[in-house]
Amino acid sequence: MDAGPWWLMVTAAALLALAVDRVLGEPPARLHPVVAMGHFLAWSGRWVAADKAIAPGDWHQGRGAFARGALAWTLGALLVSALYAALQSLLLALSPWLALALLALLLKPLFAWRMLQTEVQAVETALQQSLAAGRERLSWLVSRDVTQLSAEQVRESALETLAENLNDSVIAPLFWFALLGLPGAALYRFANTADAMWGYPGWRGGRHWQWGGKWAARADDLLSWIPARITAALIALAAGGLSPVRLWRESGRTPSPNGGWPMAALALALDVRLGKPGSYVLHAAGDAPEARHTAQALRLTRRAVHLLGGLAALAAIHGYANA
Repeated sequence: MDAGPWWLMVTAAALLALAVDRVLGEPPARLHPVVAMGHFLAWSGRWVAADKAIAPGDWHQGRGAFARGALAWTLGALLVSALYAALQSLLLALSPWLALALLALLLKPLFAWRMLQTEVQAVETALQQSLAAGRERLSWLVSRDVTQLSAEQVRESALETLAENLNDSVIAPLFWFALLGLPGAALYRFANTADAMWGYPGWRGGRHWQWGGKWAARADDLLSWIPARITAALIALAAGGLSPVRLWRESGRTPSPNGGWPMAALALALDVRLGKPGSYVLHAAGDAPEARHTAQALRLTRRAVHLLGGLAALAAIHGYANA
């Protein structure tokens, strides 16, 4: 299959997968490849991380955990990439229409757009019932301590989750699918899942992750670098345009080299303040987020995804017309 038809198939498969996601949502957990990746990471994580605390700068003590983390991550990434490369190779030997349908069905579990929207709306709905309910529902989405958050902070966290995961759970997998097909999307989802499970220093599951998750965190940073900026640009375009200078300035306020971009874009687009207590504040001059901002954010991010789909379709049509 030459480059022209392949680009057309990739674009059509991504658009079809988005339609499947909208209608059907996520597959059952027992059939979900990202759940399987999580099982592998949980199993190998017991070997990777240290069973004692290691200081951030103690390379002598931490190098063993770092090496184990790098080895386990690389093994998992190779297995996932090889499996999806083999599946893609089998699909491309089929008739084009059947290959397209199966490609879309295999791509769908590697991103989660409908679920992200549903979960963010669920936090807002719970918050309308009570602060305790909002905190409880937010705890499904974030790893931070939610017990002391105010209603405004619960809403800020939900909006940040929407912005950051618009990249991690939607734009980035589709970006890598466009570049490398199914193996690219699967590799990204593995890397992002590994970062979520291993990449945050501290104690989890009786293991200390100061060093064991460093490789996973840096790999996710690398693979997310371009998509995060594309995500911010899509939000800005969907909002009718944002100042690049302000976006660049606000995005640098977070510890993450990537997460600040979509979060800052959403904060500026909605003219609201977002932040993590004791860590950072984005668009400090903005309003405190209210219920209406959650609805606006969901509409805005939907427009961003529609914009991505429209641009991809136009590029595919242009490429086909000039092939």
